[in-house]
Amino acid sequence: MKSTVEHLSPTRVRINVEVPFDELRPSFDRAYRKLAKQVRIPGFRPGKAPARVLETRLGRGVVLDEVVQEAIPAKYLEAVNSGEVRTLGRPDFEVTKIEDGQSLEFTAEVDVRPEITVPAFGELSVTVDDVEVTDEDVATQLDELRARFGTLTGVDRPAQQGDFVLIDLAATVDGEDVEDARTSGLSYEIGSGQLIEGIDDALIGTSAGETKTFTTTLVAGEHAGREAEVQVTLTSVKERQLPEADDEFAQMASEFDTLEELRADLRERLARVKQMQQGVQARDKVLDALLETVDVPLPEGVVQGEIDVRRHDAVHPFDHDEDRFVEWLEQQGQTKEQFEEEIRESSEKAVKTQLVLDSIADAEQVSVSDNELTERIIYQAQRFGISPDEYVQRAQQSGQLGAIFADVRRGKALASVVRQATVTDASGNTVDLDELFGEPKAEQAETADAEATDATPAAAGETAAESAEGSTDKQ
Repeated sequence: MKSTVEHLSPTRVRINVEVPFDELRPSFDRAYRKLAKQVRIPGFRPGKAPARVLETRLGRGVVLDEVVQEAIPAKYLEAVNSGEVRTLGRPDFEVTKIEDGQSLEFTAEVDVRPEITVPAFGELSVTVDDVEVTDEDVATQLDELRARFGTLTGVDRPAQQGDFVLIDLAATVDGEDVEDARTSGLSYEIGSGQLIEGIDDALIGTSAGETKTFTTTLVAGEHAGREAEVQVTLTSVKERQLPEADDEFAQMASEFDTLEELRADLRERLARVKQMQQGVQARDKVLDALLETVDVPLPEGVVQGEIDVRRHDAVHPFDHDEDRFVEWLEQQGQTKEQFEEEIRESSEKAVKTQLVLDSIADAEQVSVSDNELTERIIYQAQRFGISPDEYVQRAQQSGQLGAIFADVRRGKALASVVRQATVTDASGNTVDLDELFGEPKAEQAETADAEATDATPAAAGETAAESAEGSTDKQ
């Protein structure tokens, strides 16, 4: 087999492939076996008709068509693997020549990863928010903890913000009942935002036994995106009574003896959370700074594929009814043109991010261990509320295992960039992100050597746990 690569643009190539017929013999054998099972020829059992009989009955052209369809994808992959192009997406095939008994020639046009020159990561500099825990933050956390131990008590007054109510709901669209919106005896906390827009305003000031009507836009179900008239009947009102914030509560709700100890622990926990948030902010800002400094020609086919996925996900809740989706957009104060512009911008950024991080991962020789891949699978499975085994099965069926691997690898590449960038907080202090992104490999090795030197014989075989690292979305 001979193959040549013709560069059409920085992001697209044409691969020209010539295959001698001698190399197609396995494809002919498979084609004959397949066709023999599909046709019935008198005198022969299914699948047992010889090749010459099949060609006489079906014609040589049918056999050649089957061979070409079977051989081209395999020979294309062989050509790609033997070259130095890194393809993206699906190729467009074209058969350019078939000489029966001589050769098969075809071309494959496909997007490829462009050459990318990345800057020195140490030149990247970003500023993030300070880590500051206020007394108000601690008080909010304490109130949330008290709420977990609160009790609900019925009250004889109109409902107000924060009350727990029992309600009955019914809705109509253009005068017709919406069956999936009808419910009774539903428990709801006013102000939680867990139900449809407008319900809080309708409930506040309403007493048990009263019914209010309001208009809202449905966000799910058959009538998603449609304006509906909703009736809500309030059947009972309860308020949550919180326990006193004192030493007795601290002993009941925690391992601490005093309220001050509990407050101190809450402050420490909040500080760790804000440090993690600071790290995420640093990661996002470093990524944005990196993308701004890199010029990347984008493969249009890959970008369009990303746009198609995002558009599909947006229209799916509306049963792919474009008119209903556009109507919903207008109710949100957005035109279809604005929506299309937004998803193109976000898709281009996503593709650029993937290309840049893949290039960095290659340059830094980033690898992914089995443990790291397993951790990501467990994390994703927990997000979807399924077992890791089921998640792996679904990923295998949809061909997404490779995407999960690439996502982890890109995350490690980005972590490497963040570690080398200069990150300061708003007060001008250098931010240490090792806790979030882990130590560089060289430092880990030095630390391990030092620990091994100082370790007693009993502890010399212990190993340090791997640190977790962030990641980006994968195409």
